[in-house]
Amino acid sequence: MSDPYAARSDLDWELAVESIALRIRWFGLIVGYLLVNALDPVENRPYLNGILTLGAVYALFDLAWHWRGKAFLSRTPLFVSLMEALFIGLLSHFDRGLDSPFRYYYFLSLLVCAIRYSPAVTYSTYAMHSMSYSMLALSHGLIDRGDIVSLILMLVFMGWGTWAGTSLALLIRETGRKLTDLNHELEVRIERRTRELQQSQALLVQQEKQAAFGLLAAGIAHEVGNPLAAISSLVQLMNRKELEPEMHDRLALVDEQLIRIQKTLRELVEFSRPGNNEIRTTDLHEVIENALNIAKYYKRKKGKKIETHYSQEIPHLQIARDRVLQVFLNLVLNALDATEEGGTILISTELTDDKVRCTFKDDGHGISPERQIQLFEPYFTTKPTGTGLGLFVSKNIVEGMGGRIRLEHSHPGTTVFSVTLPT
Repeated sequence: MSDPYAARSDLDWELAVESIALRIRWFGLIVGYLLVNALDPVENRPYLNGILTLGAVYALFDLAWHWRGKAFLSRTPLFVSLMEALFIGLLSHFDRGLDSPFRYYYFLSLLVCAIRYSPAVTYSTYAMHSMSYSMLALSHGLIDRGDIVSLILMLVFMGWGTWAGTSLALLIRETGRKLTDLNHELEVRIERRTRELQQSQALLVQQEKQAAFGLLAAGIAHEVGNPLAAISSLVQLMNRKELEPEMHDRLALVDEQLIRIQKTLRELVEFSRPGNNEIRTTDLHEVIENALNIAKYYKRKKGKKIETHYSQEIPHLQIARDRVLQVFLNLVLNALDATEEGGTILISTELTDDKVRCTFKDDGHGISPERQIQLFEPYFTTKPTGTGLGLFVSKNIVEGMGGRIRLEHSHPGTTVFSVTLPT
């Protein structure tokens, strides 16, 4: 599979070197017009102006493609090199032959080729330019030894310029690629660190909320517990007196409801106290039942049925009981929120491959596919009043014990979450 980041980097490099090539070409055209028409007029001025105009037309096409974010004739570099060899050879031929200043355009062409294309294309361009310059020498005729030496030196210098330009271009390209890779790696690290910071912040917020809830629950239990104890004592005193049987029955009923309220307060304090990370031998089914006992006070449980199917093969586990209770309670409450009145929630356990798998299934409205991929991210929630921390914290708790929590599947009518813990 191709790397889109690398493809984008190559495209940026191509457009950057194309911009440099455009400047070099236009510089050569402007200097050429000045040489022909102002600085050093020659007899064949119309021919030279015509050739330069053809070069300007090509440069305009190149400029138009560059504005569109593309490179003109980028797939046929050797054809471009052939046109440039003819262009420079004709300019030199109609000017002064081997002594024409246009012969230096060969170096500009090789420089442009070196920064734009591969070394193979550049050396092929050098071969074309050498042939062009040699044909130029033949067309004007070699007179003496000095002309032959000038021809050889020109070919040698063009070869040297080709090697130097190619080496420099490769160095720049490799340096640019390394800098791009380092920049990409830095972006990835920043993104990872940002995500870790968000997760740490989310965990801290959850812990602060639980601590605040614990203080509130403890205060409520204290304020309500004392009056309840006094009322319970008065009921017991009255029950010891000789009263009508019907009155004793009513006092017993009052005492029974007081005991129920006290039990509810104990469960509230038990749940809200700071979680214990101590690993101990735990009956997993007892933890599930404890979570269901707390969930029964949830206002949205009314009219909904919770069924449990427990496997008898489940051994006691070495887990942090309070943390697992928090996970199970969160999954039960989420199922209650997703289920309408009359709905059913099924909780089952099974032992597979030395692992315990707990499944929470509801027949609610389901979760849309585009939201499923974000379920375990911090601060993401599908509920209007949710905090987006429940599943995120649950995932961290379960994975911290070497287990796994996942959404098995979800669609309208069925949603299944599973928690897998090692035995």
